[in-house]
Amino acid sequence: MGSDSDPLSTGGLNRYSGRVRRYLLLVTIIALAAPLSAKDSLGVFDDWGAFSDPSLPRCYAIAIPDKGSGGYQAYADVGTWPRQGVRGQIHFRLSRPLSSGSHPSLSLGGTRYPLGGGGADAWAQDKRADAAIVSAMRSADSMSVTATDRAGRRFTDHYSLNGAATAMDAATVGCARVR
Repeated sequence: MGSDSDPLSTGGLNRYSGRVRRYLLLVTIIALAAPLSAKDSLGVFDDWGAFSDPSLPRCYAIAIPDKGSGGYQAYADVGTWPRQGVRGQIHFRLSRPLSSGSHPSLSLGGTRYPLGGGGADAWAQDKRADAAIVSAMRSADSMSVTATDRAGRRFTDHYSLNGAATAMDAATVGCARVR
């Protein structure tokens, strides 16, 4: 999965530019977002995409990292679950599974946010942290998640935030009428 010949391997999208990178990003996001049921694209905004899943219902903004460090296909998403009253919920699929004692953290806009985590996933610790992270994402250029993998090695997944605010807005609007 992490071979140099695989254009979607970790960091592999960096060799593509502009329109081709956005197309590959969209294809990758759709593949990640649509394993079990149909998802509706709400748009691709620079490095982020927005999707709705009417079957649940939920809407989310999603991106893959510019640089990841492991064999899993990492992504970051900000979800809205209207029937559960959840809006702006942060989630990270990490590029490696976490060690049992790992304390993942998010570096964003000069602030470090502690994250909860387990397996290969990390998330904000509570609704207040979700809101602070979403707010910071709107004005920052990038963010990175750092953690320790099962082998005891530190790793970091780096994300561009170009288009994140627009994608988050599209996801919110995409679920605005769902009750």
